[in-house]
Amino acid sequence: MNFEFHAQTDPGLVRDNNEDAVALDAENGVAVLADGMGGYNAGEVASAMAATFIKSELGRWIAEGGHESSARELKRAMEVCVDNANRSIFNAANANPQYAGMGTTLVLGVFLDGRIVVGHVGDSRCYRLRGGEFVQMTRDHSLLQEQLDAGLISAEQAQYATHRNLVTRALGVEDAVLLEVNEFRVEEGDVYLMCSDGLNDMLSDERIAALLVTAGTLEEKAAALVFAANEAGGRDNISVILALARAKPARRGLLSRMLGQ
Repeated sequence: MNFEFHAQTDPGLVRDNNEDAVALDAENGVAVLADGMGGYNAGEVASAMAATFIKSELGRWIAEGGHESSARELKRAMEVCVDNANRSIFNAANANPQYAGMGTTLVLGVFLDGRIVVGHVGDSRCYRLRGGEFVQMTRDHSLLQEQLDAGLISAEQAQYATHRNLVTRALGVEDAVLLEVNEFRVEEGDVYLMCSDGLNDMLSDERIAALLVTAGTLEEKAAALVFAANEAGGRDNISVILALARAKPARRGLLSRMLGQ
């Protein structure tokens, strides 16, 4: 399976700065999206540190043979990279008063042939569109999700909750963080969407799916998503990473190549 990628980030219509960060290593199938938080420009610092470090370190590990790794080995590599990024952000926050309290959510995808391994911390999400069916592959680490799981509020009430952005996990907030990792089988034609909450807070899943189905190229799909989120209010930074799975072309035999067939 081959993968085509496209990433786009936008400050939205309300925020003065963009605290989201996206990073792609298409050659090694690594996609990282982080949504920073913290005073001044600290959110930008935390998200950029996470995205840049994880893309670099994990991409290098895969390039050195990790593409043939087992699910267990890949999960461990992802955990180590995220743990190192977490410690770097945590130490920077404690060493620099202007960075105090900074942190970032994270969604990380490793696309290897017929599988995708997704890791996440916080409420940045990964979705999949397959044959018209649109599903959320990650489960938010948030107070709102915990209340939904416990039956304390309904899905309808959750749409209007004022605390929907309170996360229960984030990189850089403590000296250790738990990365949730899951592996999924890939099929030809799958479209994967990784996004910050600036997208899914503004648009329903049904609206996101409709845009993914109707828009053309990955670049056009990403632009349509960002435009629609801004049209709906653009109250937060908006970031998306899209990945399209395509079957590898069949390899021709030696005789066919010699005959030019």
